[in-house]
Amino acid sequence: MRRYADSPPAPVSTASSRSDFSTLRTLLPYLWVYKWRVALALGCLVGAKLANVGVPVVMKKLIDALTITPSHPQALLVLPLGALVAYGMLRVSTTVFTELREFLFARVTQRAVRTIALQVFRHLHALSLRFHLNRQTGGMTRDIERGTRAVGSLISYTLFNILPTLVEITLVLGYLVTHYDIWFSVITLVALVSYICFTIIITNWRTHFRRSMNEMDSKANTKAIDSLINYETVKYFGNEEYEARRYDEGLQSYESAAVKSQTSLSLLNTGQSMIIAIAVTLILWRATVGVIDGKMTLGDLVLVNAFMIQLYIPLNFLGVIYREIKQSLADMEKLFSLLDQNREIADAKDARPLVTHGAEVRFNHVDFSYDPKRQILFDVDFTIAPGTTTAVVGHSGSGKSTLSRLLFRFYEVNSGGITIDGQDLRALTQDSVRHAIGIVPQDTVLFNDTIEYNIAYGKTGATHDEIVAAARAASIHDFIDSLPDGYKTMVGERGLKLSGGEKQRVAIARTLLKNPAILIFDEATSALDSKAEQAIQAQLKEISRTRTTMVIAHRLSTVADAQQIIVLDHGRIVERGTHQSLLAANGLYAQMWERQQARADEEDVLTEGADQ
Repeated sequence: MRRYADSPPAPVSTASSRSDFSTLRTLLPYLWVYKWRVALALGCLVGAKLANVGVPVVMKKLIDALTITPSHPQALLVLPLGALVAYGMLRVSTTVFTELREFLFARVTQRAVRTIALQVFRHLHALSLRFHLNRQTGGMTRDIERGTRAVGSLISYTLFNILPTLVEITLVLGYLVTHYDIWFSVITLVALVSYICFTIIITNWRTHFRRSMNEMDSKANTKAIDSLINYETVKYFGNEEYEARRYDEGLQSYESAAVKSQTSLSLLNTGQSMIIAIAVTLILWRATVGVIDGKMTLGDLVLVNAFMIQLYIPLNFLGVIYREIKQSLADMEKLFSLLDQNREIADAKDARPLVTHGAEVRFNHVDFSYDPKRQILFDVDFTIAPGTTTAVVGHSGSGKSTLSRLLFRFYEVNSGGITIDGQDLRALTQDSVRHAIGIVPQDTVLFNDTIEYNIAYGKTGATHDEIVAAARAASIHDFIDSLPDGYKTMVGERGLKLSGGEKQRVAIARTLLKNPAILIFDEATSALDSKAEQAIQAQLKEISRTRTTMVIAHRLSTVADAQQIIVLDHGRIVERGTHQSLLAANGLYAQMWERQQARADEEDVLTEGADQ
């Protein structure tokens, strides 16, 4: 495609190396907006765990009460009844506190996800054209999807699994230390430390398998999306099997990483089960000895057993939870790395809005290169007077389209400057500059929505009558009116349901609706037939009368009446003047004109022969 002929952008990294701590530090401000909700939720968490730990204690008292001798009939009646009521209330309290915690934290989690997703979306739109020319859409969208989902997962696993378990471990160890033999605390603590260390070590080892799975998944998705977007090209060359093989290569790599991940998970689960089994056996052995020696009651035996079960049930999922936390951090790392992408073009701190009074455009000795190794423009210097049309012509790769990109400030000039009514673009806000400029590009891409939506995109909030008026001015209203669904007709992915000429006329209507002070036509009629081109050209000339216009053209016949024609060759202005003066100069422009006229004559002869 010609749009890339003079713009080989430099590679841009889409990921950066971030530590888990940096990722968490980036996340915390989004949660701290609701600090009171967070504090209340944490209070409910502690309350739920206190109630949970209290359940085995009450159960112990209930069992011990049942062993009272018949000589105490009142105690036999009152103590079990009180213990039973307390047991029931603690069970209910555990559930109430847990659900209240979930209720309080739901808004915090969802608002954080929404805020981060919106910030990433806005940041992506703020990044330079260089970044977007190098991005891989399929992989990037998958990274965003996983990253936003990971925010909720990380909060859920950390605050609703890890933190409650740590609170409960602290409470249980404190109770064991103050009420029983030190060996109970030692066995429990050693088992917990061994369990956690083993889990973290194995899970960290397994993490690179998960990272590989993610990378292979993103690559496979990128290939699939790219292939489907270019469906017609695949069909043109009969490369369905080739594309399937490319996609399967990514799936095979994903399969290999997934198998390794599952195998290592089996090792993790086996080791965890062994540590738990040994610890519970030792605890019960000590408790049984205590009961036999008369130092402990049956209630104590039930209590320590219940404590172990309560601790090890959540710990049994620690490997999965820790792995998911690490995975969530890895996914968020990808997401936040997009936010770390540098905004190559940013407004100055004191940038002011553009104020137009005639819209004179001036390129003042501009030098520019996409890559330092290859300069595109050399000392380009010209002025487009207010309300006049300047055409820029030249061979492919001469730098014509680069001028429009610089005027839109998609890139910064290396030296020199560009001004509108004497105001340097670098001192102005990008929004105000782009609001004042309208462009009809050669390569028109439409949104997968209705024709009306795509025309209205030039002026969001436009009325239907305004949209119809713009369509009439672009000579496309009659075509739209002839469609079964009219303006509600869907145009398909990237507008592929419309022909090239129809897409260009929609683009022209969209730009007319915007009603900018400065117009850029980049081969705006290249996809139209001769009859349609003549009709559109006449309208474009009428539209351009009151606007400052720059026309980037290949067919010289379309710009013959421009007030000024700039001839570019290898990034340098080699000629300038009117059509007649350039022909009289007998230079590069005159040579291009003669070649195009000769080609047009040949086409006329062929057309006449076909008619006969």
